[in-house]
Amino acid sequence: MSSAFSLNSSDRAWVEEAVRKIEGDFTRTADTHLITLDLPPPLALDGIDVYFKDESTHPTGSLKHRLARSLLLYALCNGWVGPKTTLVEASSGSTAISEAYFARLIGLPFIAVVPQSTAQSKCDLIRFYGGQVHFVQRASEVYEAARELAVQTGGHYMDQFTFAERATDWRGNNNIAESVFAQMAHERYPVPSWVVVGAGTGGTSATFGRFVRYKRLPTQVAVVDPENSVFYPYFETGDATVTSSHSSRIEGIGRPRVEPSFIRQVVSDVLPIKDLDSIAAMRMMSDWLGRRVGPSTGTNLIGVINLMRRMQANGERGSIVSLICDGGDRYAHLYDDAWVDEHYGPGIQERKSALAR
Repeated sequence: MSSAFSLNSSDRAWVEEAVRKIEGDFTRTADTHLITLDLPPPLALDGIDVYFKDESTHPTGSLKHRLARSLLLYALCNGWVGPKTTLVEASSGSTAISEAYFARLIGLPFIAVVPQSTAQSKCDLIRFYGGQVHFVQRASEVYEAARELAVQTGGHYMDQFTFAERATDWRGNNNIAESVFAQMAHERYPVPSWVVVGAGTGGTSATFGRFVRYKRLPTQVAVVDPENSVFYPYFETGDATVTSSHSSRIEGIGRPRVEPSFIRQVVSDVLPIKDLDSIAAMRMMSDWLGRRVGPSTGTNLIGVINLMRRMQANGERGSIVSLICDGGDRYAHLYDDAWVDEHYGPGIQERKSALAR
């Protein structure tokens, strides 16, 4: 949260101008594409269509562009941010990149608190947009460090992990769920059987889960959860105190604690995914598309394939929608076999071949 201050008439005018700039940026930005993913045999299954919404085409290159815009508008309109406020965020990188972009747009300083393991390319982009990077050793330390920095600077802690599920209007207003269903309107199966997403904050799964209930749609939401993340055990047990002593190695998704924005009740299933499978699937999809995608997109793809097989076993036909969360240029190390063998264990090429069969 932010230090308390009152908005005078001059500050109020600044807030109105800041909102105008952010809304103007949105109006100038085209919606992201929903692409058909033509899986090669034998992965392709008759009667099941697969789509991926390409969030990598946002100005800051990831799904988190939507979240950053919503979080900053939420903070501005709640009176938490003024013309001299330093913005502070705890992040694994992508949200901080997008928030740095919007902070620069409205002329505010920005500090990102990230784990030491965050990809160097992400840190470079935060700095490119004018932000500062503050490192902590472990992912579990980002929260308190961000709060302390906000206090020290008299700034505002954006706190994506608390506010992600409420900063976005899940009923519509151009959110990602409304966009997906509008783009699916003329497809063979316009109402997806499943939407597959990862969870970092839980905001995306909350938006989709609430939206399909509000619109009275039969679509189910599945969350894919990487190794060392607690969303799967929380979903299975309902124990919100569960924690992990290790952080997720798939950047952008997976958390060592249950985040306040993860709404268990609007999720139909959580699928645990092996990290090496995520990386293998990331590479497979990059081959199919002719361009690199990030590892969380690989996690999504494994979830999609698992649900396709489940639908086939149940004799179901329909569509599945997931997300290209970001591009793969930020993760060049994950395309290096030697690096992956050293950090994730050997066998990445064998695993990629096995998944394709």
